[in-house]
Amino acid sequence: MIEITVTDEMLIAARKKAKELGSLGRSITRGQGNLAGFIGEHIAQKILGGDFANEEKNVDYDLIVDGKKVDVKTKRTGYVPKLNYDCSIGTYYKQKCDYYAFVRVHNDMTHGWFLGWYPSDKYYEDSTHYKKGDKDPSNNFVFKADAYNLPISSLMMP
Repeated sequence: MIEITVTDEMLIAARKKAKELGSLGRSITRGQGNLAGFIGEHIAQKILGGDFANEEKNVDYDLIVDGKKVDVKTKRTGYVPKLNYDCSIGTYYKQKCDYYAFVRVHNDMTHGWFLGWYPSDKYYEDSTHYKKGDKDPSNNFVFKADAYNLPISSLMMP
């Protein structure tokens, strides 16, 4: 796990993108996570390199790294992530990408953590599937939607 300070440039660019995007129809947070999501993309790009994808109407991936399509999954947090925490992907839409990268952004948007990345096809094989209403036995979290979970400790670092 790599901690990154959010720069003024990252924050300005993320705010602009979040405002332009608005709320997506399938968003669980109804657009409230857009700023953190775009900051997460900048954090992943800082660690992985590569280029931002053409984002107009693209919901499948956020970065292109060495010819590989990477979708960045970001969650907001008030705490330093622990290795036994899970990374989640909802089942409502399976992106057409080669890798998923996982990031946590602190609620105050001043810093975040690149948690690692994982091949997209293997993610679904190696993760645990939960249905809406299921309770995660490790932390008693009740799922608001169907999702696949994989512990941070299982992710790969570049």
